[in-house]
Amino acid sequence: MENQRLFSNQKLWKLIIPLMIEQGLTILVGMADGVMVSSVGEAAISGVSLVDMINAVILVLFAALATGGAVVTSQFLGARNMEKARKSAGQLVLMAVALGIITMVPCLIFDEELLMLCFGAIEADVKAAGLKYLQITALSFPFIALYNAGAAIYRSVGNSKVSMQVSMLMNVINVVGNAFCIFVLKWGVYGVAVPTLVSRAAAGIYMLVRTAKPGQELSLTKEGLTTIDQRMMGNILRIGIPSACENCFFSLGRLVVASMITLFGTYQVSANAVAGNIDRLGIIMGQAMGLAMVTVVGQCVGARDTDQAVYYIKKLLRWTYLIQGASNVLILIFISPLVGLYGALSEETRQLAMQLSMLHASMGIVFWPVSFVLPNALRAANDVKFTMWVGIGSMLACRIFGSWLLCVHFGMGALGVWIAMITDWVCRTAFFVPRTVRGTWKTKYQPDE
Repeated sequence: MENQRLFSNQKLWKLIIPLMIEQGLTILVGMADGVMVSSVGEAAISGVSLVDMINAVILVLFAALATGGAVVTSQFLGARNMEKARKSAGQLVLMAVALGIITMVPCLIFDEELLMLCFGAIEADVKAAGLKYLQITALSFPFIALYNAGAAIYRSVGNSKVSMQVSMLMNVINVVGNAFCIFVLKWGVYGVAVPTLVSRAAAGIYMLVRTAKPGQELSLTKEGLTTIDQRMMGNILRIGIPSACENCFFSLGRLVVASMITLFGTYQVSANAVAGNIDRLGIIMGQAMGLAMVTVVGQCVGARDTDQAVYYIKKLLRWTYLIQGASNVLILIFISPLVGLYGALSEETRQLAMQLSMLHASMGIVFWPVSFVLPNALRAANDVKFTMWVGIGSMLACRIFGSWLLCVHFGMGALGVWIAMITDWVCRTAFFVPRTVRGTWKTKYQPDE
């Protein structure tokens, strides 16, 4: 039976392992950035972490567009329609570059206004650090959008090795550049921002050249890059827009609750930032499986084989629980030395960061996979409106209102925000699991779209 499947175990791991390495590199480099910038002071790490939340809103737009392109391309590949698969890939690249420019310009023009709108009255040194970081990283938006588009194209054919290689290039440039600019040139916050720009530019340009290389299973064509196909763009946006709305609202919600944490002082903002960096270690497997789920389920749906889609949803979820559970247990065991990497922290900040990280790791073992990996299977089957409304509703009710109630009203600070986050996971689980079991998603794909 295994040899009749679209994806053998070997083919699955060939897709998943590079994704795990890619996600791990991104997270580890993010942690390295935090550790290095923490040497500049708590104001610097607070400013960078706040702007990274703004950047996260922008980056989820790029990721959502890439998801839309990956779903459409995977479905065409599952249907063995290579001409349309190539066309969808070209349209994805065009849209990604346009979106990168559209988001970059207002961030450069209204940088101070944007920071004040999101976080209100923050301390002057935190604001100064944040503005420096935002001004440089905004220039990288078109390049990181292009990288995401190229990565989605390669993942749609099951070749995640290329995106991993480009990610390695990007992250090596970033971390080496950070070390040189911070410790040798003494550039402070600029020492984190400039290498981010350079590394993303290198990755985006290289990915464009690589995807246009002829002779591959799926390569960009001149026609696909120079001709606007409104119907194809519509197919991509039909998946991408609901995903963008959901993910953008999710990130905006994080901005709202982060602004609540700023009411309690720099030490809580810093602890929240440190815990956020550490907790990404526990979801490396989940993020990789979420990306793999789009490719695998998308091809099954395109081939009109929902039985195989169900089979792979169960298999990928089992693997996620096994490996992600082990990684979170390790975080719980080594939480003290992990937080100790951020050497410039006060004892109060360190203790709170440990508490937040332990909460995330213990609850993430149970609820995170079905909250964030499982909905990617629904998106790959075009069931995107359901995931959008669940995501937005849960964010409003649990994260935003719950955070206000616990963080502000009851004065719990960052801890209240993180408890509200766990409540959001439970809510998502209560909707996504029954939806998957009932099989409503099986009727959403229309091949004539």
